[in-house]
Amino acid sequence: MRIVRLTEESRRNLLEELLKRSPNQYGEFETIVNEIIAQVREKKDEAILEYTARFDGWQPTADSLRVTREEITEAYSLMEPSLIEVMKKSAANIRAFHERQLTNSWFDARPDGTILGMKILPIEKAGVYVPGGKAAYPSSVLMNVLPARVAGVEQIIMTTPAGADGKVNPGTLVAADIAGVEEIYKIGGAQAVAAMAFGTETVPKVDKITGPGNIFVALAKKACFGYVSIDSIAGPSEILVIADETADPRYVATDLLSQAEHDELASAILVTTSEDLAHQVSAQVDQFVKELSRTEIMQKSLDNYGYILVVKDMEEAVETANAIASEHLEILTKDPFHVMTKIRHAGAIFLGEYSSEPLGDYFAGPNHVLPTNGTARFFSPLNVDDFRKKTSIISYSREALEKVHTDIELFAEKEGLTAHAKSIAVRFE
Repeated sequence: MRIVRLTEESRRNLLEELLKRSPNQYGEFETIVNEIIAQVREKKDEAILEYTARFDGWQPTADSLRVTREEITEAYSLMEPSLIEVMKKSAANIRAFHERQLTNSWFDARPDGTILGMKILPIEKAGVYVPGGKAAYPSSVLMNVLPARVAGVEQIIMTTPAGADGKVNPGTLVAADIAGVEEIYKIGGAQAVAAMAFGTETVPKVDKITGPGNIFVALAKKACFGYVSIDSIAGPSEILVIADETADPRYVATDLLSQAEHDELASAILVTTSEDLAHQVSAQVDQFVKELSRTEIMQKSLDNYGYILVVKDMEEAVETANAIASEHLEILTKDPFHVMTKIRHAGAIFLGEYSSEPLGDYFAGPNHVLPTNGTARFFSPLNVDDFRKKTSIISYSREALEKVHTDIELFAEKEGLTAHAKSIAVRFE
């Protein structure tokens, strides 16, 4: 891996390079995506069937788009029982973590007759997109569905592409069943997003769409935002590790590679105060890349977006981490909890040498759907609140309104909204 001594210029150049990975930089695909969405809105099932045959290589009918109970049962028979048990344990951890996030409606009644409050309800229908083929990740099914379930969403629709044989990845189906999904449709790509956003004769329209996907899925979610809510427009995966001289270079190297293997556009960055550690990690990375699978993907990721940044002190390391606002942030230092208190921007923070990033991807419970491309500065991980909506409650008695009606009328009149003022004043004429 390349080793760079951090300067203001190198930091600026790095941030510019990382931003090039954003889905917002791939406008040349928007025309294709917009055409697919337009066709699905107009032709509904007819367009879905046509695109599925063209892109996924099998010939569906409207009746065969929905996954049957028999197919789910078959999926269980194709899975290792030990893996099914691990998935159930993971689901229990995810559910327990997200149950801690639940909030209730509240009301504040005052003696003068003022009642203010917030009514909190789940959205009615949620849609989850799940990639298929080689990019099938059952863990993402659990992470997207279980917060919706905990939130109380009544109907969850899942779409995922089938292979050329018309079958869905068994792990995807088993994870969906464990999480409690009852409607699964064999549709992929931008057409799946459009189907959930606008509805077809077969696929119900939903209120919110979550889940990862390729650039076409990301751009489709972006185009449909406003017609439905979405979780985010996710970019490639990324990890940043803050480490000092106490860190084990083998741990750091494998943790960096855990994200580099995702995608050629994935980013893996080490920020360290130790030049010795920098060189040791670089050597370990080179060795592990030769030993592990997905070598070509990892090498391209490291060549394009892999960096070891040597900084003068921990203060500069923290400043750099906050500027990058990484999706995953590991802190492998003598006192990781102290460093953590200074971090403002990160999707998820992993503390100490036994809290490597895959722990969060698969098992611990916090959601692995995280903000990318610096959006951790203003976005949060997927959570229960993403599947709930809040409605304000306002009730004033005559006594309460009488005390403040002239204030409201003055405010409205100064804004030139005389009907607003009259709406209040007429009650006291």
